[in-house]
Amino acid sequence: MSATRPISIVIAAMGGEGGGVLTDWLVQAATAEGLAVQSTSVPGVAQRTGATTYYIEIYPVPVAQLGGARPVLALAPSVGDVNLVVATELMEAARTVTRGLSDRERTQLIASTHRVYAIAEKAAMGDGRADSATLLRVIEAGTKTRLLFDMEQAAKTAGCVVNAVLLGAIAGSGILPIAPETFEAGIRASAKAVESNLRGFATGLAAARGTVPVHLQPAHKRPQPDTAPTLALIARAYAELPEPARESAAEGVKRLTRYQDLRYATLYLERLAPIASAERDAGGSGALTRVVARHLAVRMSFEDVIRVAQLKTDPARFARIRAEIGAAPGQPVVVRDFLKPGIDELCSLLPPLLARPILALARRRGWTETAYWGREVASSGILGFAGLRLMARLKGWRRHGHRFNEEQKGIEHWLASVTRAIALSPLLALEVAECARLIKGYGETWRRGEANYRRIDAALVTPALAGQWPAAFALDAIASARAAALADPEGQGLDRTLAEIAHKLPSP
Repeated sequence: MSATRPISIVIAAMGGEGGGVLTDWLVQAATAEGLAVQSTSVPGVAQRTGATTYYIEIYPVPVAQLGGARPVLALAPSVGDVNLVVATELMEAARTVTRGLSDRERTQLIASTHRVYAIAEKAAMGDGRADSATLLRVIEAGTKTRLLFDMEQAAKTAGCVVNAVLLGAIAGSGILPIAPETFEAGIRASAKAVESNLRGFATGLAAARGTVPVHLQPAHKRPQPDTAPTLALIARAYAELPEPARESAAEGVKRLTRYQDLRYATLYLERLAPIASAERDAGGSGALTRVVARHLAVRMSFEDVIRVAQLKTDPARFARIRAEIGAAPGQPVVVRDFLKPGIDELCSLLPPLLARPILALARRRGWTETAYWGREVASSGILGFAGLRLMARLKGWRRHGHRFNEEQKGIEHWLASVTRAIALSPLLALEVAECARLIKGYGETWRRGEANYRRIDAALVTPALAGQWPAAFALDAIASARAAALADPEGQGLDRTLAEIAHKLPSP
């Protein structure tokens, strides 16, 4: 008995993904096989939906064969002493590995490759998402073997929660001396979502055995219109733009047609054409046009109250919510949205002549930071949906609003700066184009980013385009300032960076 060690399992799961149920299934299966088993859990507060770490130890020899002896099982994992790490999401898998619980010579890992983004990733001024390739390298460096695939998509296909797919993968891995039939019996005994859980279990079992029955494609993002006029614009983008920019431009056309109308999407291509032409004349490859195409589509589809209403009433949203919570056909689902528009948002739809004096007064009195109208709207109800739908139908009025007018001015200024920068240096133009990453989001997030963009534009971009600094110095200064603003949207990091750049200014 002293030569036999318990099998130690760590399960890293987030709220709503069934980590506790998965633990119960494992404990019940081990007990049914006559094995000594013990489990504990440590709840945590994650920046997503709450995270809990479950720890299980299973002695691989049936109790009946131990001659009356009882194994001593631990309540917590030891560093580098875990046999199996199970994670419901890629970041949770990497986080568990970096805690030192796994070992390169001992630990097997089973995890889903899908991501649930943390608040810090979503709130970043630019693309704050952790690089999945980096997470995979961390996992590979800290484990012996790995079974990784998109189990979330597999669960959606089966109509179950991801824990059933994970259970099948564990059963098929051969790590535990428990027959798959024992796990299936436990699912049936639970008498909850039996058929869908068995389908998920079968998918995970097949994946562990190397015979995944279906090709699991990630769910496509929100569907975009593909009407004949839209397809004609896409064909125009492919004909007029360099190859690297075509795919981004096509997505931009779809996005802006949905956001506003075909005329707005046509303006998008008309704005891209001078950039593509200037880059072509400078001997560029089209990489700059691709970056501008991506940022321009985002800037032209800025978030306002109409856009929020469009998204809240999108039929695909309600279908997605029902699928995520596993609602049965015909089962009522209530969706409540919490809205908090401020003076800026309300004035965005007013004509410029009316909005400007109201906003000026509000800023003098400090109301833009304090005056909000919080509302709870049942968007799944008749009145709530009708109100939001009515707001969404105001997109035709958007062109006459103050926010639209100001955004178009800002976009034209940014594009003109990029065009001027191309004549000085294509690399400088790329840095100027990337500054658009600062302008994103809604409400306070947008105000902070837009303010930081204006500071960089006034302090660095304008002097650089006027030829006051060498292109190499300007390129480095703009890149440094942008990175500081993205890392600290409150602006303190940008303050320090701009001060350091001022001390390093080359002599005239």
